[in-house]
Amino acid sequence: MKKKVTFAVFGNEYQTRKSTSAQKLFSLLSEKKAEVYVEKIFYRFLTEGQQLSVPCAGTFSVLDFDVDFVISMGGDGTLLKAASKVGNRNVPIVGINMGRLGYLADISPTEIERAIRMLYDGAYITERHAVIEVATEGKDFAGSHFALNDIAILKQDNASMITIRAKIDGDNLVKYQADGLIVSTPTGSTAYSLSNGGPIIMPLTDVLCLTPVAPHSLNIRPLVIPMSSVVTLDIESRSHTFLVAVDGRSEKLPETTRLHIRKADYDVCIVKRRRHNYVATLREKMMWGADMRE
Repeated sequence: MKKKVTFAVFGNEYQTRKSTSAQKLFSLLSEKKAEVYVEKIFYRFLTEGQQLSVPCAGTFSVLDFDVDFVISMGGDGTLLKAASKVGNRNVPIVGINMGRLGYLADISPTEIERAIRMLYDGAYITERHAVIEVATEGKDFAGSHFALNDIAILKQDNASMITIRAKIDGDNLVKYQADGLIVSTPTGSTAYSLSNGGPIIMPLTDVLCLTPVAPHSLNIRPLVIPMSSVVTLDIESRSHTFLVAVDGRSEKLPETTRLHIRKADYDVCIVKRRRHNYVATLREKMMWGADMRE
């Protein structure tokens, strides 16, 4: 790359051990004479909380300007947050893993220098990950309606299980009696859905998965459906309310609210190394197929 490259940097302000890695990142970008913008909360954490010098062109709360790359410094949750801020801007996201698992954010702190060189040399690929959105009939909510991982419908607090009547493309599917229902993308199949018994779905596969949360009936199992499907949900609850969680950010809605979940009209672009191997990631991060007896 010959032109000045612009970056927007997001981070997790609760992990103090990332300060050394952040300093290294900003130093490398400064050497490259990059134009760097830092999310305002993360900037305050670094400069006021960690007493670091952060050379940057400015800070932001809303990503309403053009950049070449977004860098997420944190775990997968930080990357999901960055993705929600990027929205439909089609900006590649680089995930530097400062958390524990780092399934989406899979570049380790020791690989920061190599990652920046990779970006400037163009030695990377971008994976386009599907996003889903939820629309409401009745009361709406103020938070993001778009999810990279999943949209979950859940009972509120310690209320009794809820009843969820599901339709696929207008046809009746089933009545779930459960603590909730997760509608996940392939990207989100290794997250909340997996912890509730859902299948692992290879990324870039054109499907969605419906995974019940603690279903009352043993003959209700996760269901994989085409990505083109529209899922319509009607909810009943003794508390007359329920939660809709969009990539973990929950909002309370009255049970009179009908939900429609479908694929969004944009994807999220995530930067991967050219030799990135999803199956190897499964083995390393999830210990897929590991035999603890050996």
